[in-house]
Amino acid sequence: MTITTVHAVHFSPTGTVEKTVCRIARNLAKSLGAAYKEFSYAVPANREKELSFTDHDLVVWGSPTYAGRVPNLLLPYLTGKVQGNGALAVPVVLFGNRNFDDSLMELHHILRDDGFTCIAAGAFVGEHAFSTTLGAGRPDAADEKEMDIFASLIAEKLLSEDYCETIPAGNDPIAPYFTPRDRHGNPINILKVKPKTDPALCDGCGLCVQKCPMGSIEESDPTVVSGVCIKCCACVKCCPHGAKYYDDAGYLYHKQELEEVYTDRARNAIFVWLMA
Repeated sequence: MTITTVHAVHFSPTGTVEKTVCRIARNLAKSLGAAYKEFSYAVPANREKELSFTDHDLVVWGSPTYAGRVPNLLLPYLTGKVQGNGALAVPVVLFGNRNFDDSLMELHHILRDDGFTCIAAGAFVGEHAFSTTLGAGRPDAADEKEMDIFASLIAEKLLSEDYCETIPAGNDPIAPYFTPRDRHGNPINILKVKPKTDPALCDGCGLCVQKCPMGSIEESDPTVVSGVCIKCCACVKCCPHGAKYYDDAGYLYHKQELEEVYTDRARNAIFVWLMA
């Protein structure tokens, strides 16, 4: 099998998945002497079209981890409009310094069912969507070194014509979504929580409209979030004036708990199986 193109495919509202996937894919393209292409499915219009590959493609496919899983609102696209057609794939997930739980195993299964062979897999830490202190600044230089090692191991595997499947850590069948709980052990439901806008700070620039991966913020009035919110916090983190924020009590409690409990530096995890 000759790899002619390495693709970096990512859903990356705040940029951490993109940074990771693109670095790994570029290194692989260079090592394999292949072309490099990039595709973002964080753009709503891109999820309306089918995405198809061939058996000469290697796809580094990236997703964030939400509640320990692949974001559920992306599943119709991932399971209905993506065709592997025998391509090789490297599923990659980013997690916010807590745990990637079953997100990597779930992404592996999705890509396998789409017609890919997953030859490696990786989970890397990125700054948590909710926070600027949880996993702050990650992926950083140390993480990038691990990405480079990961890419070199994958290239070594492929150059030796080893195309065996790699299955990452995780439960099979996939476990339920992680459920945040309050101090009394009661579940915290933030599914319908949406960001608020401070009208005194918002100048109507529309950057949040462009960054929202669900297309849920009204272009005519960026203070209105009329569609579904997946709590990616792209609008909060991109706003140059700090106008977007969350004030839901359950959301804020969960955010504070995460920041207080998961203070140690979480480790990345890579999976590359070689034939004996």
